[in-house]
Amino acid sequence: MARLVAVQPQQRNPSFSLLPPSSLSDFNGTKLLHFQLQRASQPRRGALQVSASSAKKILIMGGTRFIGLFLSMLIMIMTLSVLWQVTLFTRGKAPITQQLPGESDADYTDFASRILHLKGDRKDYDFVKSSLSAEGYDVVYDINGREAEEVVPIIEGLPKLEQYIYCSSAGVYLKSDQLPHFEIDAVDPKSRHKGKLETENLLESKGVNWTSIRPVYIYGPLNYNPVEEWFFHRLKAGRPIPVPNSGLQITQLGHVKDLATAFIKVLGNEKASKQVFNISGDKYVTFDGLAKACAKAAGFPEPEIIHYNPKEFDFGKKKAFPFRDQHFFASIDKAKSVLGWKPEYDLVEGLADSFNLDFGRGTFRKAADFSTDDINLGKSLVLS
Repeated sequence: MARLVAVQPQQRNPSFSLLPPSSLSDFNGTKLLHFQLQRASQPRRGALQVSASSAKKILIMGGTRFIGLFLSMLIMIMTLSVLWQVTLFTRGKAPITQQLPGESDADYTDFASRILHLKGDRKDYDFVKSSLSAEGYDVVYDINGREAEEVVPIIEGLPKLEQYIYCSSAGVYLKSDQLPHFEIDAVDPKSRHKGKLETENLLESKGVNWTSIRPVYIYGPLNYNPVEEWFFHRLKAGRPIPVPNSGLQITQLGHVKDLATAFIKVLGNEKASKQVFNISGDKYVTFDGLAKACAKAAGFPEPEIIHYNPKEFDFGKKKAFPFRDQHFFASIDKAKSVLGWKPEYDLVEGLADSFNLDFGRGTFRKAADFSTDDINLGKSLVLS
């Protein structure tokens, strides 16, 4: 029998050294505070109407590593005046809560005391269906879903579900010479994100009130993908930055806090019903420009950039560069016009936030590995 457990505040990871506690933590920020106050005084049209006597129950599938952490915290920040019951569904292998970098002790204690935990394996479909049916959630945020079959027991277990909000990926779009990608563009059924595309199709076929968010590259504190961290490691070590080909390939990054805000914007929003939204930063950036932006954000000198032809090297199974070697960016105009959402972080400001609250404090997800750099830099330097 599934059992909901109230989460006890975890001791914060000792590798994080937090800023002095204050009534407003770095995580909240003045931007998010403004949004919070605005929402409290002016409820969004079409939003779920919640009162203490009719609490809405939100289930977040995943949520202990990156996106889900910021989303669950932001839900709490944005709903101080109403009553939400938020439950994280995880396998329980990692702490359910952790004190975010820059988050005040008071904010963390309040957050941890209000979060519930449903422990289980989402691959155990019978358990998922029965446990969710017993709880009767109103809204599901699916942050870590990868395959369509994982969604079926959730839908079947929640016949009265009001909204299914899915974290998809801009990686579902078919590679094109015409950019940016728009939500109506052709998709690639053979992409490595095909499971997310199939999930979107399944949600539509089942008649569920769904919303899909398609981020491009996500960055920010606690990022477990080596996006900005890859550059920070090399900048700290004073090493050249190896960039494939010309370095003029254009890409796009979006801050995790802006992504979390977009997830909040679609909650109970009638305009978001059965819609897809690209979410990322306002501006596009070249690979070379990103290397320079990381240096500027972290206070390092402008780096030496070495270009190489990846076809001339065999890196084995190791990834020599953290981005796909192509132009890859998407329009966020639909989210702006329909949801009234806009990214609050420009690229350098967002990278500085990530560095100051994470890597700059000596914390990172993966240790530096310069083995592929040494291979391509060695040959590039000899040829020069």
